[in-house]
Amino acid sequence: MSSVQNVAELSGQLRQSREENDALRLENRLLRQKLDALARRIFGKSSEKLNAAQLELLLDGMEEIAAVNATAAPQPQSPQSPQTPARKERERGPRLPEHLPIKEIIIEPQEVQAAPEQWRCIGEEVTEQLDYIPGSFRRLRLIRRKYVHRQERHLPPVIAPLCTLQERCLAAPSLLAHAFVSRYRDHLPWYRLQGIYAALGVEIARQNLCNWSGMAAGACGLVLKEIGRGVFADGYVQIDETPIEYLVPGNGQTKTGYLWAVNNPQRSQVLFVWHTSRAAACLESIVPREFEGVIQCDGYSAYDSFAAIAERSGKIALAGCWAHVRRGFFEAREHTPDAAWVLTQIQALYHIEEQLRQARAGPGERRTTRQNQSRPLIESIEQQLQWLEASHKHLPSSLMGQATRYALGQWESLLLFLEDGRIEIDNNLCENEIRPSAIGKKNWLFIGDAKAGDRAAVFYTLIGNCRRLQVDPQAYLQDLFTRLPTMTNHQIPEITPAAWAKNQPQQTQPVPIIGA
Repeated sequence: MSSVQNVAELSGQLRQSREENDALRLENRLLRQKLDALARRIFGKSSEKLNAAQLELLLDGMEEIAAVNATAAPQPQSPQSPQTPARKERERGPRLPEHLPIKEIIIEPQEVQAAPEQWRCIGEEVTEQLDYIPGSFRRLRLIRRKYVHRQERHLPPVIAPLCTLQERCLAAPSLLAHAFVSRYRDHLPWYRLQGIYAALGVEIARQNLCNWSGMAAGACGLVLKEIGRGVFADGYVQIDETPIEYLVPGNGQTKTGYLWAVNNPQRSQVLFVWHTSRAAACLESIVPREFEGVIQCDGYSAYDSFAAIAERSGKIALAGCWAHVRRGFFEAREHTPDAAWVLTQIQALYHIEEQLRQARAGPGERRTTRQNQSRPLIESIEQQLQWLEASHKHLPSSLMGQATRYALGQWESLLLFLEDGRIEIDNNLCENEIRPSAIGKKNWLFIGDAKAGDRAAVFYTLIGNCRRLQVDPQAYLQDLFTRLPTMTNHQIPEITPAAWAKNQPQQTQPVPIIGA
């Protein structure tokens, strides 16, 4: 009887162990799934990250999610299932929607305008464009009449030239201006702008919008060169760069390119240049070979390498940025009182700069004030940092140690603003110019291929200068695209944003910028 009881007890224990083992295996499998989900949530690519609501459901109950996924999983297609029908060839519709209102503009040749009684109209050529007015579209019909001379009929007919950026382009200047302002100031992706136009009754493919941006950017090349000459004309510029992803054709992956911003604080002008790298060689194509003066930048080593080139040695001085120095000590402020003391001294430096800004002080007054008030503060900061470095009070890998080492490594460049009243205390004006692009990166994620970066740099330059000059970019770009086809190279300086703002003050107005 006892042996039978032992067998029963052992069988019960074995059954209980199996049940516990199965429960542990199930728990282990669920925990692994949760761990994988968290890893994807934190470290995965953007396209692989889980939605927060999905993650919450997953953590609350893996069993329900697994059941739902098993039910919703697509079944393999049977060999006998009907094949997907081939797409029908899309019928080609009219180039412009026929329901849009029409505005006709008659363009007469200059010869006919001078002596209309001597000419007889024998026909006309009609060119239609897609015009945009705020909140609606219309068809803009350009009618160019042909004329022959009444007394000299053997001569060929005369007709006014078609002054557009590109022949057979459907977009009128107002539509081009609206599309580029929406893309590069309001940071709308092309697909979202396509949906906005579709809601207004006009279907415009994203490929057409991209092609229009390439066409307009190429036409503005001379305008960009003229802006660049003005930016580098005074011998003092600020330079900074920001990373932007661009698409690599063929494999669906992205790489990191850089949008370089060059700012002239004295003229309030900015220039953007696109490069697919961040190497010092990029500065060779950005900074003119004949440039001599001061470049204000952060501590990135590419600037030192660029300034040390033999042919530029002694011609370029690098000015440091106190804002970058401050950030290091700001991150270390909660770990040591030494960082708080340095921040207090830097705050006093900025208080002096604020007083000079409010007084609208010129370079001479700024230099005198800085020598009398700012230099003693900087000397006390230097003494304290050198003592901290020599005493090894903070580990080199600590936040305070890194901030101290960075500041002392940039010290000569940080003193340059004391000697030159033109130089700002930091590079923030240049950083403010590239800040709006951060909003764009969140909306459109990447800019397309590498060539799209060059197009973006053109419109960031034009719209950025409009913002600095408080010019409406919609009005400026529309006038630019209207006048540019008939302008000569010598007339290009008349159409830059700075020149346009002076010639048309009645159209200048403050324009709020998203992300500024």
